[in-house]
Amino acid sequence: MRTDRLGNLAMVAGAVVVLAAQAMGQQDAKQSTSEAATAPRRVIVVSLEDRKLALVEDGQVKKVYTVAVGKPSTPSPAGTFSIERRVKNPTYHHGDKTVLPGPGNPVGTRWMGLNTHGYGIHGTNEPKSIGKAASHGCIRMAKADLEEFYELVAVGDTVELVGQRNEETATLFGDGQKPAVTAQAQPVLTATAETATPATTPQGQIAKSEMPSAGVAIPASR
Repeated sequence: MRTDRLGNLAMVAGAVVVLAAQAMGQQDAKQSTSEAATAPRRVIVVSLEDRKLALVEDGQVKKVYTVAVGKPSTPSPAGTFSIERRVKNPTYHHGDKTVLPGPGNPVGTRWMGLNTHGYGIHGTNEPKSIGKAASHGCIRMAKADLEEFYELVAVGDTVELVGQRNEETATLFGDGQKPAVTAQAQPVLTATAETATPATTPQGQIAKSEMPSAGVAIPASR
């Protein structure tokens, strides 16, 4: 009798543990779902023609920055992308050349790599290039703007690189110019996919990389 009673108690205790674990799992799942539902939806819109970047959060423009974009020989790709990784004080590699974090680093103090190889949003050791078509295809930002922007975005955020001015970018950046109406005009604020699809330049070419990734040969950012 005593043995049967102990066995029953053990079975009851085991069932209680299982039910408690299930309840905790359900609570964690509900919490994750709730957090995902309440997280702001961010879209980063870059007008390559205007050389401007807008951070749009839940449909509202939060910040606008002046940036540098790809030069004519190495244009920035137009399309929908996403931030794949964020790096503070990156080390720059190009062939046998390595530049440690500091004032001379070609990609500055922050790197936000996109989900297309070699492209990202980063700083520069040539601040006079901001506002111009000067990069190898990446989006460059001034140091103070870059460091502020880095703290406002996260991995997975959508990035729209708009090749030609359209109604949305004209509204976002308020330059007063009439939007270009062409078949290639890229829509903004319409990305729905969690993982964006990389796009190529109009010439079908990908510009040289400026990505500060260890072990990856990349050209100097000029």
